[in-house]
Amino acid sequence: MAVGRDYLDYVLEQLAGLSRVRPRRMFGGVGLYSDEVFFAIISDDTVYLRVDAASRADFVARGMGAFRPYADRPEISMTYFEVPADVLEDCGSFVAWSRRAVAAALEAAKERPARARNSRRHAKAGRVRG
Repeated sequence: MAVGRDYLDYVLEQLAGLSRVRPRRMFGGVGLYSDEVFFAIISDDTVYLRVDAASRADFVARGMGAFRPYADRPEISMTYFEVPADVLEDCGSFVAWSRRAVAAALEAAKERPARARNSRRHAKAGRVRG
């Protein structure tokens, strides 16, 4: 999951038009944040953006693969997809796709508390009944 310094610098340069992007090294890769929103992963000098139901189709249509953090468990995939090379090379396109990734991450964060509340409610109901 190594990320070269030159590659990271290139990606950050391409994202200059996105609000306050900062990298954070993690697990041998790099997470990218816009403000405080985690929207991308860089692993093995490959950028993966956060997707949602709407944006996933654009990545799949271009034949891009999902980020798979565990080589020994390829069935496990995250909601991050590889950025097409032509998008990465065009900073305007890359920023636009990255804005969609930030929006997908924000939307997922809104949904998480609702799911957690519902899970706790169902678990509690199960204990009461059981």
